[in-house]
Amino acid sequence: MAKAAPAEQLKLLELQGLDARLKGLANRRRTLENDPRIKDLEAALTVANGELGAAKVAVHDAEAELKRAEADVEQVASRIQRDEARLNSGTGLSKDLVALQKDIVSLNKRRSDLEDAELEVMERLESLRERQAAQQQIVDDIQGSFGTIRAELDAALAEVETEAAGIRSQRTDFAAGLDATMLAVYEKTLAKRGVGAARLFHGTSEASGMKLSPGDLAEIKAAAADEIVFCPDSGAILVRSDEWS
Repeated sequence: MAKAAPAEQLKLLELQGLDARLKGLANRRRTLENDPRIKDLEAALTVANGELGAAKVAVHDAEAELKRAEADVEQVASRIQRDEARLNSGTGLSKDLVALQKDIVSLNKRRSDLEDAELEVMERLESLRERQAAQQQIVDDIQGSFGTIRAELDAALAEVETEAAGIRSQRTDFAAGLDATMLAVYEKTLAKRGVGAARLFHGTSEASGMKLSPGDLAEIKAAAADEIVFCPDSGAILVRSDEWS
């Protein structure tokens, strides 16, 4: 059985206190790193970016449609201009000039219809652009919130790390002065059980929070004062003192 002087074993409680603080900071770090607001904003940003992408595609398609409509109007307008020039020249047979007049009337009707369609596309494009701008604002707002929260969490994480670094340094210095054999037992117990050492206080293990059975208490009381004993429930080292009996 591993042994260490009772006074040396008492030092394990201070070491355990430092480890408990480190564990608390590690839990705090995990909580900060898994802040639900980040996941919520990431999900919202994914949806918003998807809708923004769809809005951009709709604007792009409408712009292409407007270009085609403008080209159609320009093509008909050019033909009307040519036909009017021929008609105004007065050259050609009368029947040809009559046919040309009818063609111009038909082309003007066609241009009017095309201009109406062009106007409809322009109005729709304006609405789509407004929708895209509104969706872009939503994305910008979410990214702004994300940045604010991320900065807040990063600052909190930096504080946690600064505090943890100080405690780790303190722990290293403190552990260097402990009995090597006892420290090795403690470290192994801490890694395996999550708690390295705790008081045996009025028959109760502070590692498990359970009162020990009469048989377990009798066995521990029978052990030498320098013998390292363990909690039968948690497996942690039990630190004893006559004052805590």
